[in-house]
Amino acid sequence: MGSFGAKMVGIYTGAVLTELIEIGYTVGLFEASRAGPATSEELAERAGLKERYVREWLGAMATGGIYAYDAASGRYELPAEHAAFLTGATAQNTAPMSRMINHFGTHLPKLAACFRAGGGIPYSAYRPVFTQCMDDVWRRIYDQMLIPQFVGSVQGLPERLRAGIRVLDIGCGTGHAMNLIAREFPRSNVAGYDIGEDAIAAARKEATEMKLANARFEVADVAELRGDERFDLITAFDAIHDQKSPDAVLRGIKRSLATGGTFLMVDFKFASSVEGNMGNPFAPMYYGISLMHCMPVSLAVGGKGLGTVWGEQLARKMLAEAGFGSVRVQDTPRPQNYMFVCGH
Repeated sequence: MGSFGAKMVGIYTGAVLTELIEIGYTVGLFEASRAGPATSEELAERAGLKERYVREWLGAMATGGIYAYDAASGRYELPAEHAAFLTGATAQNTAPMSRMINHFGTHLPKLAACFRAGGGIPYSAYRPVFTQCMDDVWRRIYDQMLIPQFVGSVQGLPERLRAGIRVLDIGCGTGHAMNLIAREFPRSNVAGYDIGEDAIAAARKEATEMKLANARFEVADVAELRGDERFDLITAFDAIHDQKSPDAVLRGIKRSLATGGTFLMVDFKFASSVEGNMGNPFAPMYYGISLMHCMPVSLAVGGKGLGTVWGEQLARKMLAEAGFGSVRVQDTPRPQNYMFVCGH
């Protein structure tokens, strides 16, 4: 077959398994597998599913190296190491990513048209599914890492939050990060801005359910921040690079930051050049995600189309141009992300 032929088989196999991981995640097969080894009949019964479909799915999972298979007993097992990446409520669970990737795939005809005619795909075309996918992926990360590791890694920030400061999240999505901060630090007042009406509705609903009096959420274009309201902490989680005018957003953030305030920008850990990303195992996936979502969303409204892989060098340049005199880049608990800690 040759080495590149084998590589192509691996690529297409991965694409098919991505589809099937979403199926297993959606119908509960991974969670049902945590109870221990099972035949296709036993697993189907556990999950309340039809055995014939479960059997074929398990065939792909076993031959794909995701499940172990014991021919003597006819039982399939999800090894503990694999289960850690496919089950549970921790940030390590990567199964929700399959749903996002497959959702992007539904827009390929529109993306192909953009190659010929230019323009982009409006953000509204991806909703509400994209909103739900982002919530599913990031909720686990926030629950496990936001307070102790993202916030906790910035010297003095937890103490300031306990004493009470004003916080704003740019592109807040369903608002889970701000709701967690509002609950953990009741003396602080938090706000979240997003252009997605569905996302803001979900954020407000969760804040009500959590009985938070110190959290508010607004449908707003973050490129229009004028500094009328000042905040001591502004955050942006994976939100700047797909803006129509990221430079305008950064300038608005700088205007809206109170004296002595901090801007935390979490983004993807890449260089701004292709050669700088050669050998980075996350690069192919995130160039692809950029092409299928982040870039066309920006270009659809005449934006810059920075893309997901805008990289550290360009980010530093744009932050400096926006007026941030102090920029420190530090790693995060996620190997594909880093965090820019910015001040006046």
